[in-house]
Parts: sequence; C-alpha cells; structure tokens
Amino acid sequence: MNKAEYLSLIKGRMGQRRYIHSVNVAQSAVELARHYGANDEKAEIAGILHDSCKEIPKDEMLQIMTRGGIILDAVEKGTSKLWHPIAGSVYARDTLGIDDEEIINAIRYHTTGRAGMSLLEKIIFIADFISAERDYDGVDIMRQKAFECLEDAMLFGLQFTITDLTKRKMTIHSNALACYNDAILYLEKKGLL
Repeated sequence: MNKAEYLSLIKGRMGQRRYIHSVNVAQSAVELARHYGANDEKAEIAGILHDSCKEIPKDEMLQIMTRGGIILDAVEKGTSKLWHPIAGSVYARDTLGIDDEEIINAIRYHTTGRAGMSLLEKIIFIADFISAERDYDGVDIMRQKAFECLEDAMLFGLQFTITDLTKRKMTIHSNALACYNDAILYLEKKGLL
C-alpha cells in the first residue's frame, strides 16, 4: 500500500479528529526522522497507522489481539486504554501485511514506550506527544526538547504521563517504567542530567 491508501484506510476507521491527529503525527514523525537520520517513509507509515485501532469496539480489539497470538499481562487486561497500540500492531502485521518489525514495534509501543526502543519507536512515541493539534501544558517545551534530544523529550513525556496516572490512581505499565529508567540511564551516561 502507499501513503494515500493508508490515509484512505484510516479515514474509514476513525472520526475526523483522530484522523487529523494521525496525519499530524505522521508529519511530526517525518520531521523527526529527517532530523535524526531515521527512515522517513517508515516513520510516516507508522505515524499514519499508530491509532488505526483506537476507535474500534473493545471486543474487536480483543479479537484482533487473540487471533494475533497476543497474551495480555494483568495490567493490560485491566487497562483497555493500552489495547489500541497492541491491536494496531497486530492489525498492521496480519491484515495490512506489514512485515517490517520496526514499524510494528513503533505502533505497538507508542503509548507505553519500553526499554531498548529503536530510533523509529522513539520517534513515533514523541511524534504522538508533539503533533500539531496537541495543546496541553508543556507542549511547547516538549516540541523544543523533541528536536534537541529524543531521550530528554521521552523523559519529559513519561514524567507527564506517570504523574497524571498516579494523580488519577491508574495503573502504570511496567514498559513505561522501563522506558523511563532507560531514558534516565541514557541521559546520565551522556552527562545530560
């Protein structure tokens, strides 16, 4: 499939607001990929598809994951907000025939992050935070950090997310904590903390 076909596909799977977000994430991903020397075509595809399952019914997400051989851990089972990236990665692989592991993982881990993320995974994680329509406290700081140091931007985003989740007494996936620790260790090693 080409870009136009992916855009047409997701337009039929989501509302206008989410579609605009996906287009904006793809655009931010391309800008970050060019800035950091990553493959901008892969970044664009992953950005377009990252929320491809966000607005489908929960039972459909569960079916996609089950057919794809996914076994949810306890936190994932109890937190349906974590389902769309997992289902989206399986959908991209099994339905759309995308066999590029980097794109699949960038979709899967765009919400929680994880330890040992690839450059493309980091780009999609950050692009989701800085897309043009985003308007939250600190978004301008996040956008600036995104083009200075991905790991610093990731740390900023994770601090934002983890603080929000703890305030609302919600679960925090172990992947997010591992990603946070990875970012801290990277920044310490580079002397940036």
